[in-house]
Amino acid sequence: MTENSRVPRILQPDGWTRPKGYSHGMAARGLQIFISGQIGWDVDGRFHSTRLADQVRQALLNIVAILADAGASPAHVVRLTWYVTSRDEYYEQLADIGVAYRAAMGKHYPPMSVVQVVALMEKDARVEIEATAVLPDAD
Repeated sequence: MTENSRVPRILQPDGWTRPKGYSHGMAARGLQIFISGQIGWDVDGRFHSTRLADQVRQALLNIVAILADAGASPAHVVRLTWYVTSRDEYYEQLADIGVAYRAAMGKHYPPMSVVQVVALMEKDARVEIEATAVLPDAD
């Protein structure tokens, strides 16, 4: 396996505008890692903030911890799905969400969808993020 095949490959069709903050698609092969929706609480199930950007940061840090348990890193994430309870709050805090994202995930921007939902199962949750990652097979 070449070094380039050790991380997912971004798919950017010729002539398409490069998206900001995500990718159109990714290609990868190896061990598939599916991470259930993570919300903005800590390992003890406590929320430290009701602010969306803070909960995004914690949810992403939770994802990073689960990735590490599988021997993976944010660079192996090939898909994120975000569920937010307020589209307006998302846009109002977008700059802070970007800072929170980069603090947890670095400058890795996989394909992602962000969907507004009426509510999440945990009353105080403002965001839930699912992740899929692929850890390449060893040589």
